[in-house]
Amino acid sequence: MGKAKCAWFDFTSCEGCQIEMTNFGEPFLELLEHVQPVEFREAMSEKAEEIDVAFIEGSFSREADRARLEDIRKRAKIVVAYGACATSGGINALKNHQDREDYKEFVYGKDKDMPHLDTQEAKPISAAIKVDYEIRGCPISRDDFVNVVSQLLHGTEKVYIPSYPVCVECKLRETVCQYDQGGHCLGQIARAGCGAPCPADGIPCEACRGLIDHPNLEASVKVLKEKGKLPARWAESKARMFTANLLPDAKAD
Repeated sequence: MGKAKCAWFDFTSCEGCQIEMTNFGEPFLELLEHVQPVEFREAMSEKAEEIDVAFIEGSFSREADRARLEDIRKRAKIVVAYGACATSGGINALKNHQDREDYKEFVYGKDKDMPHLDTQEAKPISAAIKVDYEIRGCPISRDDFVNVVSQLLHGTEKVYIPSYPVCVECKLRETVCQYDQGGHCLGQIARAGCGAPCPADGIPCEACRGLIDHPNLEASVKVLKEKGKLPARWAESKARMFTANLLPDAKAD
């Protein structure tokens, strides 16, 4: 069997996941023994007609991008959305909770009505085309990427992605809970798989990998208020940074 033809594409994003990938080092270089990059804007200019696996970064935030996404879907046997923006809309989706004209003027000023700056609600790639697999995170983790790609190359029918909370990984690392240190954290409702490096470094989890299945948001808000000492409005909107498309607008105080 020959090498799998892989291509990388980017839409509305900072391209941080692609840049992070170039820093992966040895595990990524080992993968290159089994895959053939045929499109990767950050590292090459060539293009391919047929693709085994297409990796897409960034959110779907312009109707004008639909045709390009459909073309990628047509050429690729497998489509993998990777990074928070591609899998949930990411930080870009924060604008979905604001007036469109307000944020356009704030960002672009007098140029806000120029055609090439047109924008819509930020959505995951799955809102435009069928996505076969997702790799979450902001940015994605090296181990997560290598694990998913390895499973795909081995023909695994269902790629395993953890659905338990980050608290589990903090326990495994014996990390002292942020709440026990007078802080706050979303680890109890955040999807794990990253190894919980942020809490281990004293940084509260922001749920960049999204939320677990059936999260108890009401209980989380209560904990953020009572144990995390956050004002009501902050507690109600805290989980929105990477999951804005999953949460309603926060209530006023």
